[in-house]
Amino acid sequence: MTGHTSTPENQRRIVVAGGGPAAHRFADAMHTRGLEGWHVTVLTEEAHVPYDRVTLSKALTDVDYDLTLGHASMWDHEALDLRTSERVVKINPQAKSVETAAGNTYDYDHLVVATGSDAAQLPFPGGELAHVYRTLDDVWAINKAIAELTEKLGRTVRTVTIGGGLLGLEAAAGTMELGAQATVINGSRWLMNAQLDEGAGQALGRLVTAKGLEVLTGTYPAEVLSDDGQITGVLMKDGRVIPADMVIASIGIRPRDELFRGTEGAADGPTVERLFELGKKGGVVINDHCATPVPGIWAIGEVANFDGMCLGLVAPANTMAEIVADRLHGGQATFPGFDTATKLKLSGVDVASFGDAFATTEHSLEIVYADPARGVYQKIVTTDDAKTLLGGIFVGDATPYMSLRPLLGRELPAEPGAYLTAAGGGDAPETELPDDAILCSCNNVAAGSVRDAINGCGSCEGNAPVQELGELKTCSRAGTQCGSCVPMLKKLLEGELKKSGIEVSKALCEHFSLSRQELFDAIRVLELTSFEDILAKYGTGAGCDICKPTIASILASQNSEYVLGAGRGTLQDTNDRALANMQKDGTYSVVPRIAGGEITPKGLGVIARVAEKYGLYTKITGGQRIDMFGARLEQLPEIWKELVDAGFESGQAYGKSLRTVKSCVGSTWCRFGVQDSVAMAINLELRYRGLRSPHKLKMGVSGCARECAEARGKDVGVIATDKGWNLYVGGNGGFLPAHAQLLAQDLDDDTLIKYIDRYLMYYIRTADRLQRTARWQEELDGGLKHIEDVIIHDSLGIADDLEAAMARHIDTYQDEWAETLKDPERLRRFRSFVNAPDQKDEAIAFVPERGQIRPATNEEKGGVLIASTIPVRGQD
Repeated sequence: MTGHTSTPENQRRIVVAGGGPAAHRFADAMHTRGLEGWHVTVLTEEAHVPYDRVTLSKALTDVDYDLTLGHASMWDHEALDLRTSERVVKINPQAKSVETAAGNTYDYDHLVVATGSDAAQLPFPGGELAHVYRTLDDVWAINKAIAELTEKLGRTVRTVTIGGGLLGLEAAAGTMELGAQATVINGSRWLMNAQLDEGAGQALGRLVTAKGLEVLTGTYPAEVLSDDGQITGVLMKDGRVIPADMVIASIGIRPRDELFRGTEGAADGPTVERLFELGKKGGVVINDHCATPVPGIWAIGEVANFDGMCLGLVAPANTMAEIVADRLHGGQATFPGFDTATKLKLSGVDVASFGDAFATTEHSLEIVYADPARGVYQKIVTTDDAKTLLGGIFVGDATPYMSLRPLLGRELPAEPGAYLTAAGGGDAPETELPDDAILCSCNNVAAGSVRDAINGCGSCEGNAPVQELGELKTCSRAGTQCGSCVPMLKKLLEGELKKSGIEVSKALCEHFSLSRQELFDAIRVLELTSFEDILAKYGTGAGCDICKPTIASILASQNSEYVLGAGRGTLQDTNDRALANMQKDGTYSVVPRIAGGEITPKGLGVIARVAEKYGLYTKITGGQRIDMFGARLEQLPEIWKELVDAGFESGQAYGKSLRTVKSCVGSTWCRFGVQDSVAMAINLELRYRGLRSPHKLKMGVSGCARECAEARGKDVGVIATDKGWNLYVGGNGGFLPAHAQLLAQDLDDDTLIKYIDRYLMYYIRTADRLQRTARWQEELDGGLKHIEDVIIHDSLGIADDLEAAMARHIDTYQDEWAETLKDPERLRRFRSFVNAPDQKDEAIAFVPERGQIRPATNEEKGGVLIASTIPVRGQD
């Protein structure tokens, strides 16, 4: 042996075997509670200080990204001793000591084992050639290998990730960011099958496929093929060969419990394996104190088996660490069980799962919404009375997760459907979290603790209140790991500051301190035209799923340039990237513009022929258009070529832009009509088509006071009078409907259009992201009176500028599908499978119904129907 270590006298000695997040959290918890009388030695086999594995994907694409947990200064404490490159290989329970691979012996009074887990290896020939995705060194090795292969091969590197769980998808997405052509293979019929039901998993598959990731599900690999040590492909059990230059294995984790198995040698007296109980699938069994059967030996994190399970999630590991620290300080904390909430950190794809996501509770209810307008899947699981929240799944739009996660096991403040935001009802209901509700599950931080920090942080000088999000994260620990609770944390901070009369920050996101309005003005004044230039001038980091689509929308509304051009395609949401709305089965809808609802018999014939040729389902929408459903991604260019050649253009049902201008027949035909509402509706729709905005825009024009076009339920409503037109603004339907308010009366045509120009452009410049006109008007200081002053009386002196901006949009408008069809390179994105452009997605299936088609249910495809789907409204 190299030596026997010692610690200062009269101190109780704690040795921690392992240096991952659980070990760090234990050391931090001991430091927070006080180290007087204690000495903690942390032994980690890695050469790095403890780092955040939750954000490992950031280090895959940026090797300089700092993942260090907490503040490095913590390790300067004289009672904390961090020793890197020191792997524990043996426990001597009788002697109360551990031995390391370097030959050192460390005595302990208490031993905390936090050795974590290893990535499972591929169990078939060639598996040893695969990379794994588990540690910082692993992701650095993947990054380096892709760079070297790119240079060596002189072409795009092809990566295959085996395993379609959380880590597998992160790894595959990371290789794509590094320029690789990525494929994911998953044995289950759908991705993330441990967290998502089939409906959600299939939706996730469509979303990641739309990002260019090839997905193969329901199939298994048999061998990693190679030539002279260089991987050439993956042989599947069905005989197919998937071309590959690199393979990444992400098929699960295995607890590193060898210390308890005695595989490194037996101690004096009873052998180690006789002293500890091991789970069937590995891990040392612990009680609810996180203690093993041997006094003084504890286990936390992925190596700990509780209730028959070992889980690789940060929240339970942190909870275990806190419990052991509490017990050592005389507390009585107990482990409540595993929190299995997960959230996917794949750029552009929003996924969350929590609680009883599979509705295993007896008599539980599943409320499911599959949104064909945006390709989202949302499910809430409740008790049979639809009151108590049991769990949920969100794919494509996980915004309700922030509000719902802290309410798990509690009675919902509103009916469950109100939280299905994809249904078009706006934001989830405002929720005042009880003080004991857990806001941050990773760090087990309750809402009450956050409020205490906001109103007076004990760690800040003078117990000063907290007013900044970053400071709040530091003081409360909330939001410092996976980050999924940060939106709710920010919301709670803003609410508390408002109660105190303190002005609230309007920062767009963590990367931009400016509000959307401030950013819009800055981009306009400096005439910036790229995300990179805007980020360099006003932002930090690499951007996120909040700022990227927001800036893409701002650029589109200011410049009217092709939305997928000049690198802007990667900034867009899923539907914008496909220029079509993804449906629940992964197909897309085709919605040509029918201005004002007026269409000729010849135009109807074109739509009929296209729908029949491609076997599409047709439906007249509430916005007086004809929607064609069931188109595969690779069919979209063919369909649109026929429509464009016949004189149609994109209806932009997929964009945050003008959707439709609904009209009645007006004075031309109706005996009650007093103005030509059809002509006005067509004029407005052709004027504002393609206008990108913070949220979708809808208009209506009624030819008399009978209001057949339902104009007062629209963002802009126009109702005819015998003297001209009445203009209404700020209405919408959905879950929280709002009647539009009267802005001006008896206007002539030119004045009406002038006021609408000003109103729309003022809204586009000043509203928050994803804020409808109704909510925007409500939040404006002065409300409708302020709108009247700006739009009619030009109180801000910007009327001419607003009109000029609208004129520029009108002059530079271009149909997005017509522009796409002109460039063969742009058509490359319309492929179901990147590696096989001519291959069709055989998972798409239809059945006949009422003389048309509809998507086959899981039962009809041979699967099991998990839940019913709420009928989708508001396709426009």
